[in-house]
Formats: sequence, structure tokens, C-alpha cells
Amino acid sequence: MAKRSPLIVGLDIGTYKISAVVAEIGENGAGVGNGGGGVEIVGIGTAPSSGLRKGVVVNIDATVASIRKAVAEAELMAGCEIHSVYTGIAGAHVKGFNSHGVVAVKATEVSRGDVERVLDAARAVALPMDRQVVHVLPQEFVVDDQDGIKQPIGMAGVRLESRVHIITASVTSTQNVVKCCERSGLHVADLVLEPLAAAEAVVTPEERELGVALVDVGGGTTDIVVFHNGAVKHTAVLPIGGNHLTNDIATGLRTPFADAEKIKQRFGCALSNMVARTETIEVPSVGGRSPRVLSRHILAEIIEPRVEEIFALVAREVARSGYEDILGSGVVVTGGSTVLEGVPELAEQVFHLPVRLGVPLSVGGLADVVSSPMYAAGVGLILYGLRRSAANGNHGGHFWTRMRHRVNELFREIF
Repeated sequence: MAKRSPLIVGLDIGTYKISAVVAEIGENGAGVGNGGGGVEIVGIGTAPSSGLRKGVVVNIDATVASIRKAVAEAELMAGCEIHSVYTGIAGAHVKGFNSHGVVAVKATEVSRGDVERVLDAARAVALPMDRQVVHVLPQEFVVDDQDGIKQPIGMAGVRLESRVHIITASVTSTQNVVKCCERSGLHVADLVLEPLAAAEAVVTPEERELGVALVDVGGGTTDIVVFHNGAVKHTAVLPIGGNHLTNDIATGLRTPFADAEKIKQRFGCALSNMVARTETIEVPSVGGRSPRVLSRHILAEIIEPRVEEIFALVAREVARSGYEDILGSGVVVTGGSTVLEGVPELAEQVFHLPVRLGVPLSVGGLADVVSSPMYAAGVGLILYGLRRSAANGNHGGHFWTRMRHRVNELFREIF
């Protein structure tokens, strides 16, 4: 029996939907473009999410049940057993800020140990007891007075500086996510910020270099990541998302919430001028009353102001960050709430920039199934795990390889 290629699993725990995406990694898995070369999607499982609110776990038992259902479906499709996952984290508790570190180079040239020390210096910031660091993302290094350096190892110099973007999250919120996975029988290989994972799947290296804003509109939150010169410059989370659209529809059309969600997905449009007034939809009523027939144009008039408000808040956040003038590639919108017709067109009107819909790129296998913004984070978690495995040395044994390398570095520094 032929040996199966290594598997990587991304578990996207969202406010409305939990999805597990299983990928098989080919021999050339770590070497192409956006990180997706050689990645074959072999299994997908989804389940409704009822235990989260605005990206945060509020009911552990309900979340565990949803995770188990999604994972079981993915296992059945992929024909495998899932034990370890890369899990996304989101919510308004996530905060990002820029930091700076400086160290003296111990030898005549920059070593890996110097890079690790300067990153440690940059992350040595005072945090409240209820916060923890999730990511330390290098933006650039400065050797003596030479800035704009992406890889300083081997360069001659006496002073090394690092500029980084640090992402922190609530300790209890991250622990609850991990606890839900562990109760589902899963080991969490790493926790990844959801919009960073989505960027792995939908943003190209060229866009990262030129400058781009990724806007991930989920069920409970809208996440923002600004890239420039290949690095993360700004992150933010807004506590508004697709559930606000559903609430507006349920209230405006006087229909149950579950039916409002179905109507939004089937007939929703973010631009009312794209819908003919003659188009009609059947709307279920509450309290056992008979369904009503209404114009689809009315539905679009309910959705449009809320979507416009979400993008206006995003534009205000980007302007507040000071990075609105570096978005040479424009904006990429993704997430389950962006599948509505007219979302990119409305976003262009608000941002006054080129906007495209972000779908997973450079993956094989069930690529047509995951070719939707709602699977951006799930596929991105796989690509993040693949890149991390490649950086640490291939699947298996990379921990001891890193430890051995670190011990050798210490001996060289001491002796």
C-alpha cells in the first residue's frame, strides 16, 4: 500500500459556521508563490456554529458538538483520522500594535541568535495579566543605519534593530478555543489570527509588496489587515458583521431569524440598483401567519445601508491608522458575508479604490468546492501550517532540529 502524503488540517471556528479543511501536501508543497503549490484539498466538513458570539466562545458544549460534526464530515470525505489542527482565532478582544527592538551584534556578523534576541527585545512590552502575545510579525530589520532589510542573517554590523507588528489576544478567549478543540479530541498545532490566515489564501505576494488592505467580513466581526512592502503594517477587528445584516432583514421583513439568514444567502444583494423592481421573493411570516410575497428590491434596500456602514467603518479605521495612502493594490474583500451580489461594487464606491473578491488561490484537489470567500480562512490555515512546517524543517522532527541549532548557536556565542 502506497504511503500517504502528509496531511494538514485547518479548523475555522466562526460565529455562524465551523469548517474543517483537510489538505494533502505534495513533494513540492512549500515552494510556490502564495504558499499553495502542491496543496491538494481532499476533505471539507462544515457545521452550523451555535456556541460563539462575535468570534468568542460563549457555550463550550455547543461549540464542541459543532467541531466534532465538522471534523467527522471532513474525516469521512478525506478517508483519514484527524488528530491535529491549525485553528483560527478572532473577536474584538484581538489587538495589534507596532513595536521596536534594538540589540548589539555579538560577533562580526548577524547570526540567527541575534535575530531571535532582537525579536525578543521588540516583544518585551508591558501587557496586562489577561493578555497574551499571539503573533510577532517582523516588518523589517535595520543593520547599523541600513533599513529595509528582510533577512539580516550573515550581514556585517554592530547594531541590529527590528520593527515588528505584535498581535495580542485575551488569555481566557484563546484558552476557551483550545479547550473546545481538546474536548473534541484534537491537538492544536498553532493558533492563528483569522484574517492573517485568510490573507495566506487570497492575497498575492505582489499585492503585499505594493500595499493592500484585506477586509474579512465574517458573521460576528469584520477583520482588517494592511500590508505594505510584504509586511503587516496594521490590524484591527470591528465588532460588526453578517449577523447585523440578518437582524436587519428579520426586523425589516418581520420574519424569523433563521428564515432571514436563508433569504439573505439566496436573494441578498448589496446594491439596490442591481435588482429589478419586478423581481419578487416569498417571505415566511412569524406566528404561523401565511407567507408574503415582497419585492426583492426591498430586501436590497435593507441590506445596502448596513453593508455600506461596515465598509465606511473599515475606511475610517484605515484612515485612522495612517496607511490609507499606501494601498497601491486597493482592497481585497473576503469572508462568508462577501458572497452577496454587489459587495465588491459597493466597496469600490466607499473606498474609492480597486476592490476584488478574495477566493483561495493556488490549491488543487477540491479547489472548485473551496473557491469561495467563506473558505478563505480554512484554506489559509492550511497554507500557514505548511509555511511554518517548511520554515522549521519539514514535517516531523523540526522541534529537535531547532533545539539542536539553537544549542549550537549558544555554544558559538559563548566560546
